[in-house]
Amino acid sequence: MLNSGDVVDLDVGSPEGREAAFRHPAVIVSAQRVLDGGPTVIQVVPITSTIRKFGSEVEVRADTDNGLTQYSMARCQHIRAISPNRVLAVRGNVGSLVVRQIRETFAVVLDL
Repeated sequence: MLNSGDVVDLDVGSPEGREAAFRHPAVIVSAQRVLDGGPTVIQVVPITSTIRKFGSEVEVRADTDNGLTQYSMARCQHIRAISPNRVLAVRGNVGSLVVRQIRETFAVVLDL
């Protein structure tokens, strides 16, 4: 069972342009009530250890709870809809604070 805020390893295939590609970490950002329904598509945000400090990215500090080994950024400008079948492994969970920061950043990116 996947949970909102899970840090997962994805197989996202070959990239086009600046997309995340191949095996890549991401944060699941779909609402928990959607995930509980067993969706055929979920929303994720890729995570990168390349630090650019864009306003559209959210800091994710590495810790044992989220399973990351490097200071990273959630790239909110790259939200993506994927099949749950692309999830290779769950590393951990970023927690409700980071998920809330990601969702607030979506509001800015999408001008909501």
